[in-house]
Amino acid sequence: MRTLDWVVLAVTLVSIVLYGIYKGRGSRNIKGYLLADRQMRWYTVAFSIMATQASAITFTSTPGQAFVDGMRFVQYYLGLPIAMVVLSMTAVPIFHKLGVFTAYEYLEHRFDSKTRTLTSIIFLVSRGLGAGMTIYAPSVVLSVMLGWDIRITSTVIGGAVIIYTTSGGVKAVNWTDFQQLSIIMFGMFVAFFMTIHLLPGDVSFSEALHVAGGMGKLNLIDFSFDLSNRYNFWSGIIGGMFVALAYFGTDQSQVQRYLTGQSVTQSRLGLLFNGMAKVPMQFFILLIGAMVFVFYQFERPPLFFNPVETQKVEKSADAQAFGQLEREHEAVFRTKSGELRNYLEALRSGDERIAQDALASVRVQQQREEQLRRQASQIVEATSGPLATNDTNYIFLSFVTKYLPVGLVGLVFACIFAATMSSSSGELSALATCSVVDVYKRHVRQDGDEKHYLVVSRILMAVWGVYGIGFAQFATGLGSLVEAVNIIGSLFYGTMLGVFLTAFYLKSVNGTAVFWGAMVSQGVVLALFASEYFFEIVKLSWLWYPVVGCLVVLGVASILPSLMADKKA
Repeated sequence: MRTLDWVVLAVTLVSIVLYGIYKGRGSRNIKGYLLADRQMRWYTVAFSIMATQASAITFTSTPGQAFVDGMRFVQYYLGLPIAMVVLSMTAVPIFHKLGVFTAYEYLEHRFDSKTRTLTSIIFLVSRGLGAGMTIYAPSVVLSVMLGWDIRITSTVIGGAVIIYTTSGGVKAVNWTDFQQLSIIMFGMFVAFFMTIHLLPGDVSFSEALHVAGGMGKLNLIDFSFDLSNRYNFWSGIIGGMFVALAYFGTDQSQVQRYLTGQSVTQSRLGLLFNGMAKVPMQFFILLIGAMVFVFYQFERPPLFFNPVETQKVEKSADAQAFGQLEREHEAVFRTKSGELRNYLEALRSGDERIAQDALASVRVQQQREEQLRRQASQIVEATSGPLATNDTNYIFLSFVTKYLPVGLVGLVFACIFAATMSSSSGELSALATCSVVDVYKRHVRQDGDEKHYLVVSRILMAVWGVYGIGFAQFATGLGSLVEAVNIIGSLFYGTMLGVFLTAFYLKSVNGTAVFWGAMVSQGVVLALFASEYFFEIVKLSWLWYPVVGCLVVLGVASILPSLMADKKA
């Protein structure tokens, strides 16, 4: 990056921190610090929900996901609007009526303290990992793209978040989320228009869409029913709905956002706006990735997008073999670009037969290019190990650093930092709230005054921030980050959702039954995960984990009371 880029990045980061401190001032009690005195308007709630959900992983990894796998990932979000309607009708009025600080307080009202504590612990484990991932993901990518040590990038991101979240609490989080999401979306719109602008002058946007579609990158909807297929219409509508119900209905990082609303109506509007806006937003970000793919059909892409790993290979014993692959890659690229030109000329002339023949040739060359990339990954694995072979997360930022003009590079990197900070701040606030309200205040010290709990809240928020920074500095190699962060959540969301659905709808079930249902559910889901990822026994898309986990809780909790009654008889 050049001087102007650094200025844009620095000004953005400083303004976010100062704005958060300014808007968060005046929190003198735990209600103000953790719930912003329940005075947030619907648009602030909505932007905070979206910003917390849309982490930097969304903006670094999702375009790369579309580049590699097409736009079918958008199906993951198809169930989200349905979930927003359901939660607006059920969870929002219940939580507001009880005046709870956390969603898990409601579980003690409905069941008992052990169910509340268990669910709180599940949340802390899952969201603690998620918070670490949220800081780690952009830190490792930015460390490569900026040439910084990961300890620097993670500390800058985490340190900035800790400053304004501990000083201003959730009010600072909500208002900075509003500011950050505005910056992020502006930056992504600029990046999108630049991808179109940088296409060859004789290639129009509609022709770019034809190229992306012809090469399988606009694969938006797949109606085939296949449990092992990660992304199709059914996994999105059913599995995605369960994930969204769990995330927005039981995850304190999201529940806390709409608990700050002035009223039930304000909270509902915030949720419903998110339900309407999220799918188009995700579609747009994936479309950026598809357009970057089209750009690289006319501009030769790197054989491997991670520049650090490429440099290691070039200095290794496999440098000659890697160089041969690069020469073959260049030859394939030239042939493919020529066939693409033939395809576009045939489209313009209306000759469908020639167009299809040219497209078939393009696809053959694309398969050859993908084979060369796999061979390159094998060489990288031999040099740096299997964890270094996935370069999906570097595709978009590699494009940004090489082809965007001065100033815009800094803006896009500022967007990545802003997205990290918005998501991390929401998670730290939720983790601190749950730690104080559901654990410390409930089991450690119940007779403290407001000042004491406010101090403890600040300390725990900082502790969770340090944890996230520590995770970021020692974790490594997690593949496509946008998938990894969602897979982590899917391991726990089904159990949490099952507990809450039991509380809402199975009025005859007691705390003991749902407690053991949650324990069994968590064991089943972790076993499914292990059987697929470590032993390759069961092939089940991670989107179905929340469905399975939820159904196990409901089933065990429903059956257990009758079994216990029979045993007593």
